[in-house]
Amino acid sequence: MQRMNVVNRKNALKVVKELDAFPKVPDSYQETSAAGGGLSIITFVVIGILVISEVSYYTSTDLEFDYEVDTNFSRKVKLNLDITVAMKCHHLGADVLDQTGQDVLGYGHLQQEPAYWELSPKQKDYQQFVQQVNDYFQEDYHAIQHVLWRMGNPTFAGGMPEREGPKPSTAADACRIYGSLEVNKVAGNFHITAGKSVPVIPRGHAHLAMMMDLSDYNFTHRIDHFSFGDKVAGVIYPLDGSEMFTTYNYHNFQYFMQVVPTEVRTYKTNMDTYQFAVTEKNRAINHSAGSHGNPGIFVKYDLTPMMIRVTEVHRPYWQFLVRLCGIIGGVFSVSGMLNGLVQILMDAVCCRLKWGNYKTQKYDEAVSSLPADPLSQTTSPLLSTEPPEEIFGSATLSDNRPTPVPTPQTPNLSVLHQQ
Repeated sequence: MQRMNVVNRKNALKVVKELDAFPKVPDSYQETSAAGGGLSIITFVVIGILVISEVSYYTSTDLEFDYEVDTNFSRKVKLNLDITVAMKCHHLGADVLDQTGQDVLGYGHLQQEPAYWELSPKQKDYQQFVQQVNDYFQEDYHAIQHVLWRMGNPTFAGGMPEREGPKPSTAADACRIYGSLEVNKVAGNFHITAGKSVPVIPRGHAHLAMMMDLSDYNFTHRIDHFSFGDKVAGVIYPLDGSEMFTTYNYHNFQYFMQVVPTEVRTYKTNMDTYQFAVTEKNRAINHSAGSHGNPGIFVKYDLTPMMIRVTEVHRPYWQFLVRLCGIIGGVFSVSGMLNGLVQILMDAVCCRLKWGNYKTQKYDEAVSSLPADPLSQTTSPLLSTEPPEEIFGSATLSDNRPTPVPTPQTPNLSVLHQQ
């Protein structure tokens, strides 16, 4: 019974060996060359570079964007702004008017303080930095989402720095309007125009600018910050750092915004914010030329009913394994074909030019270069011209007389063949 088990194991092992798809070539049948070695080094280097790039690609993450209907219609939206206008504060009024007709005092209160239009060196550096970042995102790096929500905890807080050094000797020639307002999630109009606002019954408001001269109007302005939702550190918004100049006293600046609620859920960021796209249009007010309207700065915004959900995901690792096998197998296959092609070309060139192994040799040199055959080195004693000292057991006696040599017998070829 035990012998049967051993036999069955041997048969099973034999069957497994016959199914071997990776036969081993003996080392004695393998031939190496310098060209093959160099190509092998290049192959391993290429495989290493490709494997490192694949590991780097699959260890990184990707952002997925899902679009949903915004069901939170009752929540308020925070409007944040910091705008400097080249007019005196007592000539300006800033408020919001939306489709609900809510009283302007119900949105909150903005701060106004006298300021200088000319910036200090430190403030100029900050403004130039913000403008360069915005230009870079708008012109060169259009996929802003790839750097916006992967920064973790950025140290850049934003905001125009305080003026350093002594204040100018002249009086303030501008007005800084800043703060936050709680607006409804409906289309609205934030505006800065001449005159303080007063409520109008039954709804709305009016701006009183009856005591102002033409020279008091100048809506040249600088937007240091404008955003919706909670402030997010490290984010520069589209209008930040922008400046608009005018030489007309009566000038109308309009910004049209489409605001999109956005939920961000990544490994480093978890926040609810708002993105917006803006279009700017401005024109001079000249009633005699047919350009009617009110001078001022008007921001008309509208919130979309759709919401964007941003999530960060890893790429599947099974794809990494498939691509890794494809890279290694493909590079080895291509390198093998290149090695064969190089060998064929080298053999053709060497044969044509009689180089290397194809070099013409004389007959004697060719014979001497042949490998030694052990069978050819054994000379038959019958063909030898010298008397043999020992043939088939010949020996010398003590009295120095040779013993009779027996007659050689012809061996039985059949017996030798069976052995």
